Amino acid sequence: MIPSDKEAEYFARQEYEKQQKIEREKHEILKTAERAKLKELHFMRCPKCGMELIEIDYKGTKIDKCSECEGVWLDAGELETVARMEKSGMDKFFIAFKRQP
Repeated sequence: MIPSDKEAEYFARQEYEKQQKIEREKHEILKTAERAKLKELHFMRCPKCGMELIEIDYKGTKIDKCSECEGVWLDAGELETVARMEKSGMDKFFIAFKRQP
């Protein structure tokens, strides 16, 4: 028995969707692998100069400071934590991370 046009379309569409799902899964694996590779390359590296970051615990907040350019980097939520400090605490924060001559 020869399939009708509608049946042929249905099976072709099913095959296409199956292959498309396989390709999406491959792409997701590649994206995951690429993210892992990028994290390995950039983890704890200064976004400005690429040198290593030193993690400093300041009143329970982990602040990252560059070992070369002395840039100070905050992770998600840390800026809000610093912003909630009292003025005297904020002043001490800036003094603690001031560039040394």
